Amino acid sequence: MRRLRRTPALRRLTAEMSVQPADLVLPMFVAEGLSEPRAISSMPGVVQHTLDSLVKAATEAVEAGVGGVMLFGIPTNKDAVGSGADDPDGILNSGLSRLKFELGDATVLMADLCLDEFTDHGHCGVLAVDGSVDNDATLQRYAEMALAQAEAGADLLGTSGMMDGQVGVVRRALDQVHRSEVGVLGYAPKYASAFYGPFREAVSSSLTGDRFSYQQDPARGVTEALAEMALDVAEGADIVMVKPALPYLDILSEIARVSPVPVAAYQVSGEYAMLEAAAERGWIDRVRAIDETLLSIKRAGASMILTYWAVEVANRSA
Repeated sequence: MRRLRRTPALRRLTAEMSVQPADLVLPMFVAEGLSEPRAISSMPGVVQHTLDSLVKAATEAVEAGVGGVMLFGIPTNKDAVGSGADDPDGILNSGLSRLKFELGDATVLMADLCLDEFTDHGHCGVLAVDGSVDNDATLQRYAEMALAQAEAGADLLGTSGMMDGQVGVVRRALDQVHRSEVGVLGYAPKYASAFYGPFREAVSSSLTGDRFSYQQDPARGVTEALAEMALDVAEGADIVMVKPALPYLDILSEIARVSPVPVAAYQVSGEYAMLEAAAERGWIDRVRAIDETLLSIKRAGASMILTYWAVEVANRSA
């Protein structure tokens, strides 16, 4: 068995997996009211962008061959219903409009269709009187967000809020205004994970408490994950995504095995921060660890990977 491992050339020739720049999607943050990019302390090398720096960084990603970008917006003002989320002049929709104007169809422009960045309570939806997240009231807000993001130029809408019926509501809202060309990226499944911690800083989250009542329980197995995927596909999802990636490679593998649509995986903020922190301390080989984790996600079945290392990896593969 060792004969084909003997030299780098033999290993390259017989490799079964590779990660190409076009497989990668770069998550990006754009914040209102900044005069220059703001560093995110828990995610070294990642920033909250101004509109101008967002365009520059996205252009660099496209030139490196990265397949797409996923945009998150951070407003200055928040309220209980996330009014800024569907404001045409709000930071997220302004960012989408700028990127579409500057890049056109040179990249796949994705948008986070969730209220958590825009609500003063930090939850992904509208709250009921008892403080719980009101599923159906939230769906109406998602429909309004979908129309605003489509108008701003998004190609794919990421339904990350994990409300029941969200994909169907978004699909119908788009079709009713003749925007059937806009696709839906269904987060199916998305787990209530500890690995989202640095993301809270990245989007200046106001969350107190947790999201266990609507995101999936890590203790549940593949049966529920497959049910979530099947529902999203039946409601009109064009792509489904597993989030996070590394702690759920078993789920990713099963989803990829049976999904009739392409499958994405999100290498989330905690995965990024964990490797960067270990590498900074000299405990691991940073580049090898990045490449190995991406290969593991691809090997598990992801067609595309959202990763904060997208541009770095693309440049190294050139």
